[in-house]
Amino acid sequence: MVKSTLEHNSDKNDFLKLYRDMLLIRRFEEKSAEMYALAKIAGFLHLYIGQEAVAVGCMHAIRPDDYVIASYRDHGHCLAKGSDPKKVMAELFGKATGLCKGKGGSMHLIDVERHFMGGYAIVGGHLPLAVGLAFASRYRKEDRVVLCFFGDGAVPGGHTHEAFNLAALWKLPVIFICENNRYGMGTPVERGMLLYKDIAERARAHGIEAEQVDGMDVLAVKELTARVVKKMRKDPQPFFIEASTYRFMGHSMSDPAHGHYRTKEEVGEARKQDPLIFLKTRILQEGLATEADFKQMDNEVIQTVTESVKFADDSPFPEPGALHEDVLVE
Repeated sequence: MVKSTLEHNSDKNDFLKLYRDMLLIRRFEEKSAEMYALAKIAGFLHLYIGQEAVAVGCMHAIRPDDYVIASYRDHGHCLAKGSDPKKVMAELFGKATGLCKGKGGSMHLIDVERHFMGGYAIVGGHLPLAVGLAFASRYRKEDRVVLCFFGDGAVPGGHTHEAFNLAALWKLPVIFICENNRYGMGTPVERGMLLYKDIAERARAHGIEAEQVDGMDVLAVKELTARVVKKMRKDPQPFFIEASTYRFMGHSMSDPAHGHYRTKEEVGEARKQDPLIFLKTRILQEGLATEADFKQMDNEVIQTVTESVKFADDSPFPEPGALHEDVLVE
């Protein structure tokens, strides 16, 4: 499994940007849970708390024009790609000022301007779309890559293996990133598939090179992704990353933090590997920032999230007639 090395370039701005991006996701998700409890957010809400290092590490290794596509736990990926927190929160509120004009909601965020090509609710259903984006990039003779995020529960699905097969057959520039958080909803990974100790073997069976990475270590995630992307731009080939991570909250707001399928002790043990604490400790050890710096950063991020809630709350709901807008009719 890939872990960050002590030889990693200790650039202060880089380290602090990584931390700030993860902190924004954490505070945004915490506030989203609060707004859901206040009935400001309706429908389903799947929080990314605990997995921030995967999205942030990967996004720091690509260019703004590279494509990203994700599953329904998509807030973190969207924010890490650079989307405006105000527009993201407004979309969760179902408001007309949201990224999708209030018609997408939590599971269907999309920001085409930033090449975040959407969150998708059908498990594994977006992997063929990732292959299509990669095919378009190669067809147009571009060097753009595609990052495709999905959970371990998507791996046994038919869509997944069809996508693997075509990506390998056509040598497409797509990185399949499995965020293995050990549970497919409430089903432990060992009950859902064979070879669960090395999910990457599923990709290797299709001729796709694959590696495992510590998904709680943002530096390790960034290092591996950057290495793969650099090679992929010159020699397009699909790649599979299995990021071992853990969600601290429940599958969605419909189940408690531990639920009946895992114990409080297990969640508590996992929280000791908190990706924010890991990076903060590393930054302090290397003398790149002080506790006062972190306090100021937290205050600034909280202010950003607070402003996003006010923006969403003050925004209007879509007019009924908007239901018929932006719909392709043959």
